[in-house]
Amino acid sequence: MHTKRILAAGIAALAATLAAPASAQGVIKIGEVNSYKAQPAFLEPYRKGMELAVEQVNAAGGVNGKKIELVIRDDNANPGDAVRAAEELVSRERVDLLTGTFLSHIGLAITDFAKQKKVFFLAAEPLTDKITWQNGNRYTFRLRPSTYMQVAMLVPDAVAMKKKRWALVYPNYEYGQSAAATFKQLMKEAQPDIEFVTEQAPPLGKVDAGSVVQALADAKPDGIFNVLFGADLAKFVREGNTRGLFKDREVVSLLTGEPEYLDPLKDESPNGWLVTGYPWYGIDTPEHKAFLAAYQKKFNDYPRLGTVVGYSSIMSLAAGLKKAGSADTEKMIAAFRGLEVDTPFGRITYRPQDHQSTMGGYVGRTKNEGGKGVMVDYRYVDGTKVLPSDEVVKKLRPAD
Repeated sequence: MHTKRILAAGIAALAATLAAPASAQGVIKIGEVNSYKAQPAFLEPYRKGMELAVEQVNAAGGVNGKKIELVIRDDNANPGDAVRAAEELVSRERVDLLTGTFLSHIGLAITDFAKQKKVFFLAAEPLTDKITWQNGNRYTFRLRPSTYMQVAMLVPDAVAMKKKRWALVYPNYEYGQSAAATFKQLMKEAQPDIEFVTEQAPPLGKVDAGSVVQALADAKPDGIFNVLFGADLAKFVREGNTRGLFKDREVVSLLTGEPEYLDPLKDESPNGWLVTGYPWYGIDTPEHKAFLAAYQKKFNDYPRLGTVVGYSSIMSLAAGLKKAGSADTEKMIAAFRGLEVDTPFGRITYRPQDHQSTMGGYVGRTKNEGGKGVMVDYRYVDGTKVLPSDEVVKKLRPAD
C-alpha cells in the first residue's frame, strides 16, 4: 500500500512537472516561429543575432536566476503552418512566450493567435502597421519600425526631389500593399500636385522583371518608389539596368540599403537610390561598436540588419522578463508597456499606447563602390520622429 502511495505521488509530481510552464522548471523557454527556409538571406543572420544575445544573457547569469532557451520552428512562409507551429510550442513544448515572424501576413496570424490563446508575443520583424494599430491587441508588441515609420523616414527626401510623376512597384501582399498606400498618402499630403502614373504589383517571389520594367518605362515616370526585396529586387535591378530604366530617374527604395539585399547585387548595385538600410561599417556609437566586435568574434562575419533585429528581440525579452520578475503573461504585458531596452541602435522604448518600439532606421543613398553596393550620406532617424500623434493612433487601434 505504502509503495502504491509513493508511486501515485511520483506520477502526480511528474504530471505536474510536465504540465508546468518551462519557467517553473528553472529555464525560461522562448518559442520562436519564422520563415527560415523561405527567407534565408535575412533570417540566417537573424538567428545568429538571437544566438549571440542568448549566450550573452546566460553568461551574465540568465534572467531572474534562470537560463533562457530558444525553441525554434519554421512556418514554411504559410500562415496556417505558423499557427500550427505556435500551437505546438505553447501546448506541447510549454514555452513561456512567443517571438519571431518575418512576413507581414504571418505576423498578423500569430498576432491573432496570441490574442485568442492569451499568450505574450513579441513580433520581431514583420512590418505591417496592422500589428500595432488596426489588429493590435494587448498580448502583442513589435520591435522593428513599421511600414508607416520606414516610409515616413523617406518621404521628406522624396518630396525634396520635386518630382511630379511617380510609378510604384511592390510585392502584392500585406507589406507591399501597405507600403505603397502609405507612400501615396504621405506624398499627396506634402505635394498635392503629385501624379501616380502606374502601379506594378507582382506576386511575392514571382516577379516577371522584364514586363514590370517595361510597364514602368512606358509610363514615363520622373520617380520610382520600389518596395521589392530579396530575389525579386535582384531581378528588377538587373532588368532595369539592362533597359536603362533608372537612368536620369530618382528611385526611392524601401529596405534596399540592408546588406541582406544590397550585397547580392554586387557590381549591379545601383547608384544614388534613396533607401532605408544598415551601414554596419560606418556606425561609430559605443553600443554598436560593442555589438559589432562581439558578433565578429563569435561568427567571423559582419552583421546584417537581421542580426540587429534577432539580437534586439532577445535583449528586449530579457529586459521585459527581468522587469516583470517572471514570465507570467499579465506581468510581461505590464512590464513591456514603457519598457526601455539598450540595443545596437541605442536605447528604445516600447510605447504603452500602441506597443510599438521606438527603434529607428538609417536613411541614405546607395553607391556602387568598386563593384559592391554601400550606403553613403546616411543618417539615423529616431522612430519617435516618424510616428503619428497619440490621437491618430487611438483612432487606428482598437481598445484593449
